[in-house]
Amino acid sequence: MSVNKVILVGNLGADPELKYTNGNQAVMRMRLATSEKWLDKSGTKQERTAWHTVVLWGKRAEALSKFLVKGKTLYIDGRIDYQEWEKDGVKHYKTEIVANDIVLLGGKGDGSQSGNRGSSRTEPQRDGGYGGGGEPTAGNDSPDDDFDPDSLPF
Repeated sequence: MSVNKVILVGNLGADPELKYTNGNQAVMRMRLATSEKWLDKSGTKQERTAWHTVVLWGKRAEALSKFLVKGKTLYIDGRIDYQEWEKDGVKHYKTEIVANDIVLLGGKGDGSQSGNRGSSRTEPQRDGGYGGGGEPTAGNDSPDDDFDPDSLPF
């Protein structure tokens, strides 16, 4: 048995790009930043940011591309996809996260202080893309005032 599963919670570093394949299949690419914070031995706060390319296929990509903007906080559930190709005698490599599920957690442009949530569940389609499934759902309308995002383990 093997498992290829990725869960990321981070912020969009730029507005997503929506393009179409020659077969008219929608594909959206996003740059997601995840940050790690810690105190070094001297007690100085340190931070490291990792950047991830996230890909979403199909109708869900088209729908989400209309309101995802730079700064939006997302939960991404997906899988790692490695690609390798050769061009002009040089090998190239690319690692992407193929999203199966996207949940909007809030951030820039959510229009409220309550951190509205929406779910974008996606299911494999026969054409190899991802799309369909689930309607946006309402989030918690009464946020916990004592919540500190820095207390999260991720």
